[in-house]
Amino acid sequence: MWYVYMLRLSDDSLYTGITTDLERRVEEHREGKGSKYVRSRLPCRIVYKEKTENRSEALKREAEIKSWSKERKEELVS
Repeated sequence: MWYVYMLRLSDDSLYTGITTDLERRVEEHREGKGSKYVRSRLPCRIVYKEKTENRSEALKREAEIKSWSKERKEELVS
């Protein structure tokens, strides 16, 4: 099982990523071990998640969400 997730960062931006272990990955972000983008905008909190069957689906969905405007991402989160 893979997850596509979104984090709300301290500057109110949204970060989208994928993982097989959501709790571990969010903890890595919080410890500053995740992406540089998130590390420089801590703290973060998870605001969206969805399950996918495999890595390929997760990557496609992540790319789709990342291509959206912030307004559309906000609609997904709410």
